[in-house]
Amino acid sequence: MELLEALNTRATAKTYGADAPTQEHLAIALQAAVRAPDHGRLRPWRFMLIQGDQRRTLGELLAASAKRRVPGLSDGDLQRERDKAMRAPMIILVACRVVPGTKVPAIEQILAAGAATQNLLLALHSLGYAAAWKTGEAAYDSEVKKSLGLAVDDHLIGFVYVGGGAGATFATGKAASVQDAMLDFPG
Repeated sequence: MELLEALNTRATAKTYGADAPTQEHLAIALQAAVRAPDHGRLRPWRFMLIQGDQRRTLGELLAASAKRRVPGLSDGDLQRERDKAMRAPMIILVACRVVPGTKVPAIEQILAAGAATQNLLLALHSLGYAAAWKTGEAAYDSEVKKSLGLAVDDHLIGFVYVGGGAGATFATGKAASVQDAMLDFPG
């Protein structure tokens, strides 16, 4: 798939195929991710692969986070939180570990990790996988971060759900408009 085709056809997956990326495809996608723009070459991004039974463990962390936020949550709602981690055969957690004491502001480092996430999504798409970038309130929960081995001040950029093969569906809706995004210079 050519670059502009990948950019213009990528869509957020609603459901995923049952196949996790192959090791070869994963290596290609992660290499694309680390080629993101990075002021100061600080490389603040971090990636964690979550697959197999690790997804159940993540689901328990998501449910525990929801229960801390809403103590009276129903068993059904807690199960829905657990099930989120089982949506796709693989989840790639993307985090930003801000490098302190540099001339590069934290926001630029976080944006670099976001750009790495976009590169990852585009690479997965070009390799034929369905993917979606998700966060949710658990991404900002210090207990979730600690349980995943992240520091409390690390930024959990998102969970990239990914799967290939039959069964993928994509979010529908009106494509973004360039005209809606444009601003006029004042004066």
